[in-house]
Amino acid sequence: MVVREIPYGRVLAYGQVAARAGLPGRARLVARVLATTTDPDLPWHRVVGSGGRLALSADAPAGALQRRRLAAEGLEIRGRRVVQMVTDDGRGLDAALWGPGAGAPRTR
Repeated sequence: MVVREIPYGRVLAYGQVAARAGLPGRARLVARVLATTTDPDLPWHRVVGSGGRLALSADAPAGALQRRRLAAEGLEIRGRRVVQMVTDDGRGLDAALWGPGAGAPRTR
């Protein structure tokens, strides 16, 4: 299963998991499957929304657990977004969106 292959300290988006499983465009299916899993060893916490957004509310028990697990793996979370998300080509999310070594875009 694709989720088991996500390395420690990394995350993938629901859509990336679906595509790697041969089900492009089925991100919601991935979310539903993960929401119903009873496998305690499945690293479901490493799957996030597009753009690194956390889909689970921090107020919900599962959302708080996801944040704790990601933080324990060294991932930084700002607001509802995982900052160090790595894209399929190995670049960080900010670099993929804004260019090599770039952080968030500057506003005037």
